[in-house]
Amino acid sequence: MEIPIIFDLLIVYALAIAVIFVCHRLGIPPIVGFILTGVLSGPQVLGLIKAVHEVEILAEIGVILLLFTIGIEFSFANLLQLRRSVLIGGPLQVAATVIIFFLLAWQMGLGMGESVFIGFLISLSSTAIVLKILQSKAEVETPHGNTSLGVLIFQDIIIVPMMLFTPFLAGIGGNEVGSMFLSLLLKGLVIIVLVVVSAKWVVPQVLYQIARTRDREIFLLAVLVLCFVVAWATAAAGLSLALGAFLAGLILSETEYSHQALGNILPFRDIFASIFFISIGMLLNVEFLFQEPLSIALLAVLVLAAKALIAGGAALVLGFPLRTTIIVGLTICQVGEFSFILSKAGVAYGLLSGENYQMFLDISVLTMALTPFIIGYAPRLADGVMRLPLPSRLKTSTFLSAAPDIAQKEDHLIIIGYGVTGRNVARAAQSAGIPYVVTEMNPETVRYERQQGRPIYFGDATNPEILHLANIHAARIVVIAINDPAATRRITELARKLNRTVYIIVRTRYLAELEALFELGADEVVPEEFETSVEIFTRVLRKYLVPKSDIEKFIQEVRAGSYRMLRGMPKDFESLEDLRHYLKDVEISTIRLEPGAPLEGKTLAEMELRKRHGISVLAVRRGAEMLFNPEPDMKLNANDVLIVLGTPEKIAAGGFLFAGEGESA
Repeated sequence: MEIPIIFDLLIVYALAIAVIFVCHRLGIPPIVGFILTGVLSGPQVLGLIKAVHEVEILAEIGVILLLFTIGIEFSFANLLQLRRSVLIGGPLQVAATVIIFFLLAWQMGLGMGESVFIGFLISLSSTAIVLKILQSKAEVETPHGNTSLGVLIFQDIIIVPMMLFTPFLAGIGGNEVGSMFLSLLLKGLVIIVLVVVSAKWVVPQVLYQIARTRDREIFLLAVLVLCFVVAWATAAAGLSLALGAFLAGLILSETEYSHQALGNILPFRDIFASIFFISIGMLLNVEFLFQEPLSIALLAVLVLAAKALIAGGAALVLGFPLRTTIIVGLTICQVGEFSFILSKAGVAYGLLSGENYQMFLDISVLTMALTPFIIGYAPRLADGVMRLPLPSRLKTSTFLSAAPDIAQKEDHLIIIGYGVTGRNVARAAQSAGIPYVVTEMNPETVRYERQQGRPIYFGDATNPEILHLANIHAARIVVIAINDPAATRRITELARKLNRTVYIIVRTRYLAELEALFELGADEVVPEEFETSVEIFTRVLRKYLVPKSDIEKFIQEVRAGSYRMLRGMPKDFESLEDLRHYLKDVEISTIRLEPGAPLEGKTLAEMELRKRHGISVLAVRRGAEMLFNPEPDMKLNANDVLIVLGTPEKIAAGGFLFAGEGESA
């Protein structure tokens, strides 16, 4: 028995392998390769696909799984942080886009209903493509990623009222439109309540019982059922499948099983999502494109430019600095996949003629195909605009410039980014009495933390003025803890130019970023991938009852060896700027003397630290007093902080001298 869809999938994936391989060699993003595969295999070029309807169904599954995984990696706490983007940025972007393209269509001679409908179509952006790209670049949680996601969520919601309003634009709707909208609103509220209840009480208990079986197949099926049940429920209520899948992911993100679920779903997501991008390419009418190439190209550029300006303007209204608004605008400047669904309704109601429909499809597919290039180029374009002599008020915000107390700080710590890492660094600095300043680009976070009395200020640290206002010239350390790789590199380079002696510590997600950040001037780079592995093997060794001193010695050796290897430095590398090279295998450490430790109440002469243990005490901090070059007869007290010199092995081996009872095991 012949099954057409099986043969079609074989042809499509075989062609995709060849196309994406060529794209990889040319440096073209994979999404463009999938779209090009769809163009080649579609009915307009090679005509390889026969089961077009079945492919479209598989493509919808791809969108569902894509949004589901994004929801898993998100959380309700993150969603609450997006409320301004969803409730203010989204409506501003959609309303402004509808009005502007309505006026353009009206001037081109289209009717009132058709002009408004054109505005509807252009106002929507591609949730699937944008989030796929942001996810692959690890930029979903960046300021521009969060803002773009908030606007996209609103667009996925507003598509429903647009669908309901379409018959009215065609002159078919009547009083039933209002009652349908009210019914939809009530259904939406019911779904939201069910989602919250499920996330808090139902799903965790169900997954707990399933996880107890230790059966991977049952767990995977339960996760898939959760995804499709919530997606089906939202679709039945008149909302989109994609929005339901995102909500299902949010439900799962609140449980302890989210990471396992994500690992199980990812292979399926990538397979089905690729079909979605291929199906987008199949919509391109190549014959019509060749008939009107100039008109379609100009209109595509017009759509991209206008939507970029509108979306960027909406982000500017939200209070974000210029660099972020530019990237947001360029991120969501394309036409979206839900516009295709809406356009079919427009054709059915006579709001789009056959020629206009083909024109819309070709323009939309072109904007989608260009999206990976535009998003990839956006940071460089934003940095170029920031170098222009524009008003500082436009580049920055008054949050930071209105804080004169920063200029009084000296020898302070500058923390860039107030996520989990930034919060922990700030908390540690406050506990240790270290003066610090935080710059953050989330206005809500800044407003809340300022009310709590924390020295946090709004600003984009890729702008030199922000670092100047943070008094970087007098700072001792800069910690860069943001999620935007491009901005991290830019800030590192800028901080080094503004202060040649400041100590720069950078947190990055990936090992591949190490070399570039060191070259740009970072003193230390902490890759999350590497440090996560260190934490994991530390816990493994503890479970095998390996002594704490041996574990710490191993950690020091691994960090020293791997960081050197990752930086690509030969062993005979020499630098006059690196004192540690001339103090070979020697390190300076700070150790607190715990109550009950062997050293408590003893003098340095009595313990003979240098002779017996190979450790030299350079200084002792006692309360607020720093005692340099301590005398041999100086008695050590509990809670003294000793600054010691020695090899990592000697310091680790002598750790028991400083540990209290129960600490040395």
